[in-house]
Amino acid sequence: MNPPTPGVPNWVDLGTADLGDAIRFYTALFGWEAEVSGEEYGGYTTFRLDGRATAGAGPLYGEGQPTAWSTYVATDDADEIAARVEAAGGKVLVAPFDVMYQGRMAAFLDQAGAPFSVWQAGTMRGADIFDVPGALTWNELTTRDVEGSAAFYGAVFGWVARESSMNGMDYIVWEHEGRPIAGMQAMDGEWPDDLPPHWMIYFAVADCDDSAAYAQSLGGRIVQPPTTLPIGRYAVLDDPQGGTFSILQPSS
Repeated sequence: MNPPTPGVPNWVDLGTADLGDAIRFYTALFGWEAEVSGEEYGGYTTFRLDGRATAGAGPLYGEGQPTAWSTYVATDDADEIAARVEAAGGKVLVAPFDVMYQGRMAAFLDQAGAPFSVWQAGTMRGADIFDVPGALTWNELTTRDVEGSAAFYGAVFGWVARESSMNGMDYIVWEHEGRPIAGMQAMDGEWPDDLPPHWMIYFAVADCDDSAAYAQSLGGRIVQPPTTLPIGRYAVLDDPQGGTFSILQPSS
């Protein structure tokens, strides 16, 4: 199996106030199997789809920390990325450290305050499955500083911000080595003032409306009802602990 491509989002995980209930919710919603680690990993859980790693979840460690999904970008040198983050005006939240033999990770804030992480693969490479129902299909930065973010992620990962549009609104597609790998949209006046910039994750589903209704029946909440875009039909959901994520039924 080829190593993950540096500079490309390749893993997401959930920090949650109730790991047991998160396992109940997500395994039911996406058909995932939960592989719970031992005490040496703090009960960190790897979700698998058809036996392949698709996402992770673990308990919260900081007091007052909200339940939230995190986006990880693959790298072959987490320490080098940490230096670039600081040089570009970001902040190192968690300095690079080894996760046993599985890999090396670090967590950061970008120049506008959006959190993200990097993963330097050891025996654990990241997700093994993408773009099928129940798997990660897109990562999207929402920010109030589009120009600053374009400069920041360009300096850190070599990404190129390509102007595009989505449903008549300005949209940025991040490209890495000529390949679209993520998106960015501006937080305009319609966004709540107290909502910080963040990375949104999208999981693919076969039927957006059915999945949104099922998530609600499992104790989740529909934040943005199913909406049709040129790329497909999507909805924004909260899990029972308030972890926000999106689902996308791609256009056929």
